[in-house]
Amino acid sequence: MLLVRPSKLSDLPQIERMARSDGPVLHSLPPDRERLQQRVNDSVHSLRADVDCPGEESYLFVLEDTASGQLHGTAGIMAVAGFSEPFYAFRNEVLVHASRELKVNHRVHALVTSHELTGRSRLTGFYYDEAALGRGMALPQLLSRARMMFIAQHRERFNNEIFSVLPGVTDENGRSPFWDAVGFKFFRRDFAEMEMASGGRSRTFIAEMMQVDPLYVPLIAEEAQRVMGEPHAGARTNYRCHLAEGLEPDHFVDLFDAGPVLTAQLDVCRSVRYSRLHTARRGEVSGDTVPHLVSNTLTADFRCLLVDLPPLMGDEVVLPPEVADALEIVDGDAVRCVPLNSEGAR
Repeated sequence: MLLVRPSKLSDLPQIERMARSDGPVLHSLPPDRERLQQRVNDSVHSLRADVDCPGEESYLFVLEDTASGQLHGTAGIMAVAGFSEPFYAFRNEVLVHASRELKVNHRVHALVTSHELTGRSRLTGFYYDEAALGRGMALPQLLSRARMMFIAQHRERFNNEIFSVLPGVTDENGRSPFWDAVGFKFFRRDFAEMEMASGGRSRTFIAEMMQVDPLYVPLIAEEAQRVMGEPHAGARTNYRCHLAEGLEPDHFVDLFDAGPVLTAQLDVCRSVRYSRLHTARRGEVSGDTVPHLVSNTLTADFRCLLVDLPPLMGDEVVLPPEVADALEIVDGDAVRCVPLNSEGAR
């Protein structure tokens, strides 16, 4: 059985293995034992804390095969992006240049350095082992959307707006066309070096060295323009998971590699909007079923998994005994449920 749960220190060797796997480097999941240990520690302490409003808490979840103890993925949340320093991104703008005398009215796409994402909750650290689990969408959606079930249950810990920054396009040597065309001209450092130095994209050196005037897109090299807003090949599954949840791209791109930045109001996210609390009872499931995300309502002992259930019409939900055991619940406990394909659910 595969389930999503909070990470713990004993997971560190497996988390490090995933952070060092092939694919785009995730600055929110760096291949560095000390920084990964800090991430896990921060998550453990955040889950234990009494929280009335979001602050510097961060959470890291793992996808575990309960039969083997093997981990096959990670997904995290930052309660507040840029808690101590502004979080920067490029905002897409359209600037109008007009001259009545010359009878010219021209609209130009421009990128403007912005810290509007500061203060929003941020989805981070998504890694899914496609080699082990395959390329279907159900399991990566479980991993990605389980954290949204956690948010739905613990709204006081998060802001009403969320976003996620996905890795942008790089070549087989880790070269970023956008960084070479834009960022390198200001920092004179290679993309891989800056990727690790940024430590979450909320460093004051960005404001100190990056240009503040609008960056006119037509003046950027065509190769860099082509990759703007495009996810890295290794991030396409995560991109599709975000779209399935209800996040949308287009307003911002990443300051470093122009990767997509997806945003949403929590109340439009499907795992928040359509999930409901039900009273759980052990029993045999019968009739026609569809996949549901089901989670307990705990914090430090949060659990979420996929279960085939009939459409839920009342306040009670019948769960197979092995599912109830995995969720660590007893009869009469509340669970949160939502159909995996939840658009239009009631």
